[in-house]
Order: sequence, then C-alpha cells, then structure tokens
Amino acid sequence: MGYRIAVVGATGNVGREMLNILAERQFPVDEIAVLASRKSLGTEVSFGDRTLKTKDLDTFDFTGWDMALFAVGSAATKDYAPKAARAGCVVIDNSSLYRYDSEVPLIVPEVNPQAIHDYAKKNIIANPNCSTAQMVVALKPLHDRARIKRVVVSTYQSVSGAGKEGIDELWDQTKSIYNPTDDKPAKKFTKQIAFNVIPHIDVFMDSGETKEEWKMVAETKKIVDPAIKVTATCVRVPVFVGHSEAINIEFEDFLDEDEARDILREAPGVMVVDKREDGGYVTPIECVGDFATFVSRIRQDSTIENGLNLWCVSDNLRKGAALNAVQIAELLGREVLKKG
Repeated sequence: MGYRIAVVGATGNVGREMLNILAERQFPVDEIAVLASRKSLGTEVSFGDRTLKTKDLDTFDFTGWDMALFAVGSAATKDYAPKAARAGCVVIDNSSLYRYDSEVPLIVPEVNPQAIHDYAKKNIIANPNCSTAQMVVALKPLHDRARIKRVVVSTYQSVSGAGKEGIDELWDQTKSIYNPTDDKPAKKFTKQIAFNVIPHIDVFMDSGETKEEWKMVAETKKIVDPAIKVTATCVRVPVFVGHSEAINIEFEDFLDEDEARDILREAPGVMVVDKREDGGYVTPIECVGDFATFVSRIRQDSTIENGLNLWCVSDNLRKGAALNAVQIAELLGREVLKKG
C-alpha cells in the first residue's frame, strides 16, 4: 500500500522538480494531487509518464491525504499549511516560514533523521534553505569525528534560487549584452546579474548581514549543533542552476585532509571528486540533475591549528529543495507512517 500525496505549487520550478524526483525514486504513491493557485488551474504538469492537471489549492480538502509537499512562498504556506495539518495531512514545507519554529523539526535526512519524530507537535516538517542543506551534508560527518568550532562560508548561488524570474532575468540580460538596442534593466535582482556577481541575497538586517546569511547561521545550529559558530557571505552569480560554496572549517581536534577525504567518501549523500589536476573538481554545470552533494578541493588550512578548506557544489533545485523534501517524505514513511 502506498501514500496519497499532494504537491502544492506544482507549476513552479521546485514543484515540478518534486514531481520528477517522486517519479525517479519510485516513491510509493497510490494517488497524487497537483495543486496550484486559481490562476494556474488546469495547467498540465508531468509525473513520470503521466500528465496531470492542477487543482485549485483554495478549495482542496486535505482530509484523508497522507503528505503534502509545499513549494509555495511563506504567505501562501501560512494560509494553507495549517489547514492541511489540521486535516491530518503531514506538511513538508519548503518555505522559510516554519524553519525557526521550535515546535517544527528542520530536517536534512542524512544529518538529523532522528528529528522526524518531532513532526507531530504541529504536523509540519520544515525543509532548510538551499545553501544550508548542501553544506550540512558535508559538515555533519566531519563534525562527528573532530567537533567543528567555527565555519566561514562564502556561497556562489545560482539564479534559479530566485525562481523563474531570476532565470529569465539572467537569460534576457545575457542576450541583451549582444544586442545593445534591447536593454534589460535589473528587476528581480538589485543590479545586473549577467556577467556580474551580486553580494546580496534576501533583505539586509540591522547587523549588516543579509537574511540569507542569517539563515545559514541559524539553520546550521538547529540541524547540526547549536555550539557551532558560523559566518557567511552569500553571493548571487550568473549561473542558471547549482550552488557552490567555499567552506573553511575550524575543528576542536586535528583532522588530517586524507582522513577527511575518506570520511566524506563514506558519508551518505556526498560524492567526493578531488584530484589535484586540471578539472579534478566539480563545478555547477556538472552537478545539475544529480542527487549528490559534491565535495572537492579538500585541503589543510595552515593558518589555524585545526583547519580544513573544501569546495561544495549541489543542484539547488534538487538537494537544496525538491530532493530533500522527497527524502523527508521517504523518511517519514519509513520511520513513522510505515505504509509503503
């Protein structure tokens, strides 16, 4: 027996990717509903070899449905997630709305699967920010071995993290560079993104950091260990899909780079590609469509006593969003609901 699954926001980039991954991983689905706003009513989306028409989220009754994977913004989630949860449907939410709620588990299945049992407090599970998800997959096995004291991370985040509007803006501006009469001013981003980088993701806070940077700090502490100190600089780059991160780690105990490489090779969800030669590392283009979080450039940091540097790349629409949500659904089914 399988599950009755609803995908909320099924016409968006992440919602469509959720459907792709549910099909690819052969998630045990008995029935699936694809939901969207009224303006998208009847839009067709693919689920494996099937074509489905979206239903109206506003009038949908979640009673009798097992799980709802939400891929809509915080405003819509605030309206509809509690409605689904009250109807007995477990919500797996990709927005930021519930990530910092102490009664809602924030889960990366390779890192803190035990937190799945806390879902019942609100019948809601939160999916972390895309940049956090890939980083903690790489950090957790190293933390288990040598205890991480401090992380300094610089991110290089693709425009797909800003949704379809971000993708369209990069595409249109890139074309306009070669056609000066077709000017495409910045709308989604604060400055031109084509052939440029922008050290600004989300809103600025009083501390001077952006909300995206704050998210990485707060979520790493909640998922891995509240004692870890984290500082982040998050940068938008002219890449369509795939987030990259340069991560500097300070440990309590010494960890040799060769041992770190061996640990990461055995870690769930991690693929190590680390050859000290031209092309012996992974870039965003190569991670697109893959489930893994790739780690390269593992090396000792000689400027501190117990330090390592590494390079981390992942498909942000997959591990950073849709894949992690489906993995949470798999974990929930396996450990709690036990139908499939």
